[in-house]
Amino acid sequence: MGSLGRRSVDWFSVSEELHRKYGGKIEIAPKVPLTRLEDFSVWYTPGVAAPCRRISEGGEDLSFDYTLRWNYAAVVSDGSRVLGLGDIGPEAALPVMEGKALLFKYLGGVDAVPLVVRERDPDRFVHLVKALEPSFGAVNLEDIESPKCFYVLERLQEVLDIPVWHDDQQGTALVTVAGLINAFKVVGKRLSNARIALVGAGAANVATYKYLKIVGADPRNMVVVDSRGVLHRERPDLEKLRVENPWKYAIALESNAEGIRGGIREAMRGADAVIAASSPGPGVIKKEWVAEMGKDPVVFAEANPVPEIWPWEAKEGGARVVATGRSDFPNQINNSLGFPAVFRGVLTVRARKMADEMFVAAAYALAEYAEERGIHEEYIVPRMDEEEAYVREAVAVAEKAMELGLARRTVGRRELEREVRELIERPKRYMRLALESGLIEIREPFGSW
Repeated sequence: MGSLGRRSVDWFSVSEELHRKYGGKIEIAPKVPLTRLEDFSVWYTPGVAAPCRRISEGGEDLSFDYTLRWNYAAVVSDGSRVLGLGDIGPEAALPVMEGKALLFKYLGGVDAVPLVVRERDPDRFVHLVKALEPSFGAVNLEDIESPKCFYVLERLQEVLDIPVWHDDQQGTALVTVAGLINAFKVVGKRLSNARIALVGAGAANVATYKYLKIVGADPRNMVVVDSRGVLHRERPDLEKLRVENPWKYAIALESNAEGIRGGIREAMRGADAVIAASSPGPGVIKKEWVAEMGKDPVVFAEANPVPEIWPWEAKEGGARVVATGRSDFPNQINNSLGFPAVFRGVLTVRARKMADEMFVAAAYALAEYAEERGIHEEYIVPRMDEEEAYVREAVAVAEKAMELGLARRTVGRRELEREVRELIERPKRYMRLALESGLIEIREPFGSW
């Protein structure tokens, strides 16, 4: 398998043992000096009344100046669709949300708090998040079932005066779009006339479809497959889709100009790229179907923990570029390349909204960084440990927010880059100090791999 395989580790067993040993992954720590009794008079009573009065008299936006709100994000889920585990409930979803908060901090310098809620009604969920707004500078929605997730995101985008993002939609789509832009450069194809098959029509691929259109793909050349087969204008369940899932209904009307019918194989036949975000494999996509794609095809198999087709099988079928969602194969399409930097950007300028133009700026920044480093068949997006990619992406998002008039704060390019870099580097410095001082202990089996 060459570079497609590494030493096998039972990550599930290791993770379960270490979660129990550490009692979770994050904690709250002070960031102000506390060295004597009098300090409490500054940080709490009576001194704290001064910033309270200032905010009350000067307006709610001053809360960004006097509190952690300027760097505080909520990671909110109802636990209705968690990873590949499905509807496991809010308590079982908490480890994922806590992990998300860990990545927010370590990769983007963002203080995030995991919030799992026992609320399934979409309108009450929206009301709940709206009620939390005064505490936060941005909201990340996570692991909410489709199609409810589309409605919840759109409603919150309307009612919140802070950015809201659904990582299963926008996060996955961002890195997918960036990766596809570079994959097509590697194989010498143009996005504008490419035939693209999308396998799966849940949160990730509905968003990917939307943003591919925005960056130049022709919807008539895209064919989308859900669990019932290819979407097209004459599907028997079209009226039902119109009522129950208008987002998928719209795709059925404007995509697939050739009127292709059937399933995954038919959608892939002759395609330049397939983007699969569906059921864990292997075997969802077969190498024989890859062989029926166009010349030098691109295969993104993003299901976790097992991709729809193993990378070596896709290569055997003739794929030129293969990407998965896993870190142990080349070209990892991982949301973690997106959300920490995007939130770093919007929080640094205290943005009011998350516009599509900001998403596009992030995708191009990510793609351009990788291109400058030298893209090839096994490197189309940056790796998670390439810190400079996050800086570039965050700056691009922040600048676009200011350009669109969505920022509460205006910052020059040099100062913006300095702030972003410092905030992204800060958690790594804390980690080194904590490890050297023994505040964080390396416990077995950590490091055994």
